[in-house]
Amino acid sequence: MSKKILVVEDEVIIAEDLKDLIEGLGYSEVDIVFDSEKALDYMHKNRPHLILLDISIKGSLNGIEIAKIINKKYEIPFIYITSHSDKLTLDEAKKTMPYGYIVKPFKEADLFSTLEIALYRCKREKKEEFKIDTINQSLKTNITFMELEVIKDLFLGLTNKQISEKHFISLNTVKTHLKNIYMKLQVNNRSSVIAKINSL
Repeated sequence: MSKKILVVEDEVIIAEDLKDLIEGLGYSEVDIVFDSEKALDYMHKNRPHLILLDISIKGSLNGIEIAKIINKKYEIPFIYITSHSDKLTLDEAKKTMPYGYIVKPFKEADLFSTLEIALYRCKREKKEEFKIDTINQSLKTNITFMELEVIKDLFLGLTNKQISEKHFISLNTVKTHLKNIYMKLQVNNRSSVIAKINSL
């Protein structure tokens, strides 16, 4: 899986174990940094798809402070990996809206499920934010605003009836939009629309 994952962890053995585990799950691009300064420098020069972030990291900033910068400047999803599970730390961590929180020592299954859910959630959120220009330029087509709304509804798993009720349009109008979407994207069913958009 060609997802670049950054591990921000100052304990070398744990960092290397994490890297090995993540690579063992099929993610081939995993980098490690050992302090907050290197973490910020890495994010500035690279754009990882996901960050595993230790709260008690060496350097001038802790993991929660790094998370606030990630949210403000980079908008990259991150998962906390920490030995801290006290209420105060959890409350502070929750405010930064992490995509997951794994307490050490962790199991491989916990790591895998948290990674998969975080990446899926991020992908889905990005798809829901898709702009018409993104699709039209990438696929050299001319999707309309209303067709884009129907595409978003397909990602939500809505039926034709639910789409018609949501947008106050007839079932025939929904079917017409779907027919136009299929033609413009050169596909013939809903799942193919999702696969096509996911490929961008």
